[in-house]
Order: sequence, then structure tokens, then C-alpha cells
Amino acid sequence: MRTARPARARRLRVLAVLPLLASVLAACGGDEETGTTTLNWYNFPDDSGALQEAADKCSRDSGGRYRINYNKLPRTADGQRQQMVRRLAAEDSSLDILGLDVTWAAEFAEARWIREWTGEAKRRATADTLRVPLQTATWKGRLYAVPYNTNTQLLWYREDLVPKPPVTWAEMIDQASELARQGKPHFVEIQGAQYEGLTVWFNTLVNSAGGSILNPRATEATLGPPAVRAAAVMRDLANSPAADPSLSNQMEDQNRLAMEAGTAAFELNYPFVYPSMKTNNPELFKQFRWAAYPRVDADRPSRPTIGGIDLAVSAYSRHPQLAFEAALCLRNRENQLTAALTGGLPPTLRSLYDEPELIKDYPFAKEVLAALESASVRPQTPAYQNVSIAISHTLSPPSGIKPESSVDTIREQIDRALRSEGVIP
Repeated sequence: MRTARPARARRLRVLAVLPLLASVLAACGGDEETGTTTLNWYNFPDDSGALQEAADKCSRDSGGRYRINYNKLPRTADGQRQQMVRRLAAEDSSLDILGLDVTWAAEFAEARWIREWTGEAKRRATADTLRVPLQTATWKGRLYAVPYNTNTQLLWYREDLVPKPPVTWAEMIDQASELARQGKPHFVEIQGAQYEGLTVWFNTLVNSAGGSILNPRATEATLGPPAVRAAAVMRDLANSPAADPSLSNQMEDQNRLAMEAGTAAFELNYPFVYPSMKTNNPELFKQFRWAAYPRVDADRPSRPTIGGIDLAVSAYSRHPQLAFEAALCLRNRENQLTAALTGGLPPTLRSLYDEPELIKDYPFAKEVLAALESASVRPQTPAYQNVSIAISHTLSPPSGIKPESSVDTIREQIDRALRSEGVIP
């Protein structure tokens, strides 16, 4: 009787594991009859069809050597990161190509979850690729991903209200205040909720004022006078007539909707607002214009923070060489152009900004390129999640910012975050 129990328990454990093993094998295996390897690509959920089209095209062009299976991650960035972190921490070999937010490369590289790009793959990854997007994929001087797409904010405004766009934040606040005195639409729409968008706003202003949040080695917070200037700009807007009453709860989509509703004169947002305005308010679209992101100082160019997705190869992939090849195909010229035209995702290849087909749909392509070439990146550190939380929580709501003391608090919390160890949940 004593020997029967362990044997029965072993049988039950085997039965419990078999379904999981079968699903993993199905995910990471291939077609035994054709010899085609299945590569699993995990990326944000794309509703335009551009990502699935790229996966299908690269699969066909591989000549039967691989088939890319596009797996949609959760819609929120936190959900995407959480799913991949858990599976990589478990050394899940069914992940091959990973679509990383531009803030994750340092964390994933430090944890040794992704492979370095070297040799011919690195040469192809960097050829014609914009410098700042490449910076997001680099950690400690090594390339760990290839930029798939990028993004940057512009100043969008109504020409019927603002014949000449402002150059600085101070000018914009003054123009909005004057429109308010005249009883006209006047709000400046910007991301003021307690989330990543608030961190992006602060990072843009700090860099535009000539500073940075971390030192070059990402070992301590720098901040200083530029950060105080940045916090003051945020406070000044929040306490002026230019501020939307719901500023402290607004994200990108609420900004878009407010502009389309006709209550705002200015909007700091990504290019997706252009086709949206064209569809949702054709009459107002006739007055919808764009300009460079406002400066903090008139004599210093603005440095808007970039977004986007970088493609990395999992350290646990059973087919790394095919995964590198497939990642390069997914972000090649043709697929990036399709993603830009269909999905509204600005390309990372410099030459595409001279493409007539892109310029036709992106009449603001020149301004986007200029912003990308002078752009800033968010602090590069494995502890980025904690750094971002320290910033967004301290600066929320923007109307309550006390520039010097708020920056002191951010500095203290960032230094504590950088001293912590381990992966952030």
C-alpha cells in the first residue's frame, strides 16, 4: 500500500503536465512534413491589420523556412510587459520575437532575457535607422533590439484661432489666455493624468531645458535647474486659463476628443490625431494644423520624448538565427511603409521620410522627422518602471506642483529606485 501511493501520484502529475506540454510544443514547434519552423512573435494588438500583413508576407518570403505566428499581447503597456516578464522568468522557449516598448530594453537585457545583435544582423539593423530610436534599443553600448516603429508628439492647433503657432510654452499659455478673455475656445490639451504620459511630458520638458533625469551611466538622478524649470512650466499651465478643467485626468485619447469637440485651441499629441480629426470632424479639420513641439527656452530647440516598439529576440528561443532574420523582415522598408500608411506608425528608416507615398498621407512628415532627429528618450535603466512611478505620482496633479520641493522628492525616490535590486513586478 505504501508503494502504490507514490506511483499513483506520479501518474497524476504526468497526466496534469501533458496538456501543458502539448500546448508548448504546438506553440514552439513547426510543420514536421514541410520542415517549416514556427516563430512566435508577441506584440501589441494592432487593429489596422498591418502587423498581420507583415507576418504573412515575411512567412511567404522565407521560402518555407519559417512561419511567423503573430500573438497579440494585452492592450495596456503594463499588461504587455507583465505577460512577457512572467514567461521569460520561467524560461519559456515558445517566445521568439518580442515587441518591446522603448523603455524595456535595459531591463530585459540586464535580466539576460534577450539576445544581443551582432555581426551582419546588427549591420542590417542599424543601416538607415534613425539615431534616437536606435538609442532606445541599446544598453551599455550594446544593441539588444531593432527599432520597428517610432512615435513623437507635435503641436496641433486651430489656424482659425491661432494664425501663427507659438514657439515657446510661455507664448502658448499667453495666446490661450488671450483667447479665453475673448470667450473663444482656448484650452491646451496635454496628458496630465497620473500615468506614463505625465512622465513623458516631464521628460520632454527637462530635456528641452538642457537637462536629463539620470546621469549617462544611469547610476543616479541628475535633474537640477532644468528639472525645476520643467516642473514650473507644468504648474504654470495647470494654473492658467489654458488648462482644461479635466487636465489631471486626461490621457492622449481624451485630448483628441476635446480637440475634435471644438473646445481646445492647442493639442500636444501624436500623429494619430490627424486622420481621426479628418474622419470625425471634417469641418474643423480644414483649420487643423501642426508645428514643432513648443520650446522651454526660445533659443533652445525642443526635444520631445519618442515612443515606439523595438523588436528583440528571446534568449530562450530555440531558433534564434531565424528569429533575427524574421525580425529584420518584419521591419523592412515595405512593411514599415505599410505600418505607417495603414496603422499610423511613424517609420524608423530615415529614407522613408523622402518617400512620396508617405508624404502624401503624412503631410507633416518633415516635422515628424525633425522632431525625431532632435528627440529625447526616457531614462534608460532596468528600474525604469519605478522611476516613472516616482515622477508621475509626485507631479500629480500638475496644479499642485511645487517646482523645487517636487523635484527634490523625485530625486530622492529615483535614487532609492536605482539602489533596489531585482525585477520590478
